[in-house]
Amino acid sequence: MRLVSQRSRPRARRVAIVAAAVALALVAAACGSSGNNGGAATVTLDASSPNGGDPAQEGTPVNGGTLTVGSYTESRSYDPTVGSNLVASAIYDSLLKTDASGTPQPFLAQSMDTPDQGRTWIMKLRPNVRFHDGTPFDADAVIFNVKRQQDNPTALGHLYTTPIAAMTAVDPLTVRFDLKEPVGSFPVVFALPFGSGNLGTIASPTAVNKWGADYGRHPVGAGPFKFVDWVPNDKATVTRNDDYWQPGLPHLDGIVFRPLSDTETRYASVANGDIDLDIAGFHTEVYRASQDKNLKVYFGPGGDGEFLYFNVNKAPFDDPRMREAIIRSIDPKALSATQYQNTMQQAVTAFAQGDPNYSEKAAQEWPAYDPEKAKQLIAEYKASGGNPNFTFSDANAPNNIQFATFLQAQWAAVGIDVNLKFDDLATLVTTVVQGGQFQMVHWIAGPYENPYPFMFNQFHSGGINNYGRYSNPQVDAALEDAAATTDPAARAAAYQRAQELINGDMAVVWLSRAYKAAITRPQVRGVQRYLSSEIFWGSIWLAK
Repeated sequence: MRLVSQRSRPRARRVAIVAAAVALALVAAACGSSGNNGGAATVTLDASSPNGGDPAQEGTPVNGGTLTVGSYTESRSYDPTVGSNLVASAIYDSLLKTDASGTPQPFLAQSMDTPDQGRTWIMKLRPNVRFHDGTPFDADAVIFNVKRQQDNPTALGHLYTTPIAAMTAVDPLTVRFDLKEPVGSFPVVFALPFGSGNLGTIASPTAVNKWGADYGRHPVGAGPFKFVDWVPNDKATVTRNDDYWQPGLPHLDGIVFRPLSDTETRYASVANGDIDLDIAGFHTEVYRASQDKNLKVYFGPGGDGEFLYFNVNKAPFDDPRMREAIIRSIDPKALSATQYQNTMQQAVTAFAQGDPNYSEKAAQEWPAYDPEKAKQLIAEYKASGGNPNFTFSDANAPNNIQFATFLQAQWAAVGIDVNLKFDDLATLVTTVVQGGQFQMVHWIAGPYENPYPFMFNQFHSGGINNYGRYSNPQVDAALEDAAATTDPAARAAAYQRAQELINGDMAVVWLSRAYKAAITRPQVRGVQRYLSSEIFWGSIWLAK
């Protein structure tokens, strides 16, 4: 696998695989994903610029100014081993970044090649790059950072180090990774977003050693901006890095990041100009902004999205008849009309239509809305001695209560009595979801740019996000094949095989795509982003 020059490839996209450590932020997105009730929609969601602006149409960039950003979640830490931070990419640049096809491309690393079909990987670094503290960015720094993830079992990127047998600094600008077995998708883990955990976010070893356990509050990277301060639940401030490795960047003098967890407050803030850019997570924001000519929307539905987890190890969902009955009892048109202003981006498989890994066969075989068939399946299940009634778990937030009540009514119509259980976010994430204490739970993930390691984490028997405890040896084999190969056609075929099996097993209830977006005032130009919210801040500028 050869990574070509960054300038010859399309704009980056963002991976949406989630690690368990960032689940809180993802459930927060689920809490606002359902829109307000309304009649027939007169608009569609603006997905015309999913990855950012078009430089050819935005004019000549100008330097100066401070950008004010509102985000739907507070940062957890600026330490790459801890993560859950949508704004750390202002301070750090990743070694690689994915393009619009999901393929890793050079960024801080100039190339990453394998001479032996994925068993050994050689990474070449850019010369003359320095961290904000003046220390050199080199092979030793890369190994130091990857080893931090490797040595800490709770680190956000620890999972991605498990294939590594050895790391060697061949010279100051070359790192060799020897793997235990071939992993053709290995470069992807150096291109994942900061908040998902990755191996590509490189901190200054000098700063890490200086601050120790408190490093997360004193971050030093090699990105376009230097850290100034962070007042939790108030704001974080960064300032221009005049020694940045990309000539002419960044354009801004600085950025102020404000956590605004309330969706109404955050949207009002960008609409009235109190903030310049809204890192949005919810359908309501995308829907409203798509109708406002004074705002620009950067949104793409991508893969994965909003769904329901079955706990397949607990009754009644250890029986495929009940899983099918649940799916056939949900009317997608009514769901879209009542929860998404008739603008729901429906999901019927893990991959969006048009994705090279998408399987039309999996989509066609997904059970269609058919309440009479659902009733028949429920009757069969009851005749065999089963109890179809269950408890549905969700977060205790107004939109989620509305969403759950809609589903409860859909299931009541086919004869299932559903108890609704609402918990605060922390309890839902840790006790209910991660603890497996549910029969069915509402969840959201993605969107993603590359299915590795997202699909593995969510559907492999040992996946860290496989909260429904789903297991199929054939799916495991397909996902392992997809990860191992360096052949794009073989990889796509393996993912198609996996999603067909997953849909055949009805492992989850697909509902809708995700609604992560960047919403900006008209003067904000130069946006480059991953679909699930991470932004590359160095290119942004403010029109005068």
